[in-house]
Amino acid sequence: MNIAELGIRLILSFLTLLFLTRVMGRKEISQMTFFNFVSAIALGTLGASLAVDSTLSIRNGVLALAAWTLFTLVTGLIDLKSKGVRKAVEGSPKVVIRQGNIMDHELKKLRLDLDALNELLRKKNVFSIKDVDYAIFETDGTLSILKKEAKQPLTKEDRMKATPAIKQYPIPIPIIEDGRYNEKHLQQYNINKEWVDQQLVQQGIQSSANVFYAELQTDGTIFIDKMDGPQDESPRVH
Repeated sequence: MNIAELGIRLILSFLTLLFLTRVMGRKEISQMTFFNFVSAIALGTLGASLAVDSTLSIRNGVLALAAWTLFTLVTGLIDLKSKGVRKAVEGSPKVVIRQGNIMDHELKKLRLDLDALNELLRKKNVFSIKDVDYAIFETDGTLSILKKEAKQPLTKEDRMKATPAIKQYPIPIPIIEDGRYNEKHLQQYNINKEWVDQQLVQQGIQSSANVFYAELQTDGTIFIDKMDGPQDESPRVH
């Protein structure tokens, strides 16, 4: 391979990777899940091969990059539509602290030791596990934390309330996603589906199929975000 061909390959590899990464979207960068990690490694390897491997033609190198990008996009579309595929490809969040108690069996499954857990907590400005009510290890390796109520900062809304709201549930609970009930959460938190249907009707929603996302709040109220589209022209209900 002469210098001119090497230069062309380097420039073409860089521009192709930049273009295809933009096509795939920001999720590849912002959320490093298992699939995103594998996808990034594969794209980098193909890009490097296109740049320096003289046995790989420029045409085949560009085609390989384009084919992998197409595969990633198709998988992403399936991921949006199927919760089962999403769980298989990306995994699911794991609760590692529940109501102040460390879930040691979940830590073992995640191969996460206490030193690593404390480090993740410190990155969230939490220096004692006793201050944590819930901690969830997300699919991208980050830790989401809900502090105990006494340790949470007082908001303007809190100051305006004459009496604090009574917590019926420990954390907000997703109960409808993409028009389908989350049966696992309904069963886990003993939530009656008929009661949820009544709440939807009270807000002018005749079917859960018209709900994009519904979340049961800690005080027992429901946050509802309606589907966009021709089946529902009314504004979204919150």
